[in-house]
Amino acid sequence: MSDSKQTVDQAPPEQGAERAEHEQSTEQQSTEQQQAQTPGAAAPGAADGAVSDGGADGHDPADGSAELKGDLDELGELAAKRDEYLALAQRTQADFENYRKRVARESALALQRGVAKLAKELLPAIDNLDRALDAAATDDPLLDGVRLVRSELSAALARVGVESFTPLGETFDPAVHEAMATVPQPAEGGSDSGLVVEVYQPGYRLGDSVIRPARVVVAA
Repeated sequence: MSDSKQTVDQAPPEQGAERAEHEQSTEQQSTEQQQAQTPGAAAPGAADGAVSDGGADGHDPADGSAELKGDLDELGELAAKRDEYLALAQRTQADFENYRKRVARESALALQRGVAKLAKELLPAIDNLDRALDAAATDDPLLDGVRLVRSELSAALARVGVESFTPLGETFDPAVHEAMATVPQPAEGGSDSGLVVEVYQPGYRLGDSVIRPARVVVAA
């Protein structure tokens, strides 16, 4: 008997290690079965994984604030550029409008100067026609023809804005009148001093510009 007990106690080390490993595996399986049968129980690793996953998928408020601030800054820059472009367009439009008005004004002045120059060239011919009409006999067969030419020239000048004026009886104005002589007036029945008493040649004007002043005689 002593020999057999000694044989059991002296079992090989490999068999002892296998027996311990088998017992540990059996205890682990028993623990897992108890956790599976208990409602609401979860493995510690699974809980840790859930907490870890929730932190990874959650939204950080600091990141949202930074993104919102970036969007607001971008909108501010776009608004500033919009205002800059709008101001530039308004200045360009104002400059163009001023340019258009200046060109129109200069064109009108150039046209007026051209008309005035042409009228000055025609006025001597009209004066000669007036002298011919005054000197011609009433029964002269050419009188009607001269009168017709004189009328057509006057109408042509009127169509471009040139008009004649005869300041008889008006107060002498050196801006539009040219005094050829002065005539003393009688004490009774005479014209007041400074009035135009005779017109040698009518004056011509284009708008507010005088092409030729009227040549007059002024009462002294």
